[in-house]
Amino acid sequence: MRLPRDLTGAELIRRLSKLGYRQTRQTGSHIRVTCDTPRQHHVTIPLHDPLRIGTLAAILADVAEAHGMDRNDLLERMFS
Repeated sequence: MRLPRDLTGAELIRRLSKLGYRQTRQTGSHIRVTCDTPRQHHVTIPLHDPLRIGTLAAILADVAEAHGMDRNDLLERMFS
């Protein structure tokens, strides 16, 4: 599945909430979200509009690794 090109930071945070992530803190225009399952994992997301494609790819790769799935499975779960 192809990465969305017009995704904002706020929309990414909403979609990550489907996986159990919740906002834990904010510093300026960056929000840190945390998921406690399967193990505690933190991700920092910039509130940019839109997110740069490399930034989005890095965030999604990190989340996919933390949940033990590949990026395409993660995209299917988040965007379907």
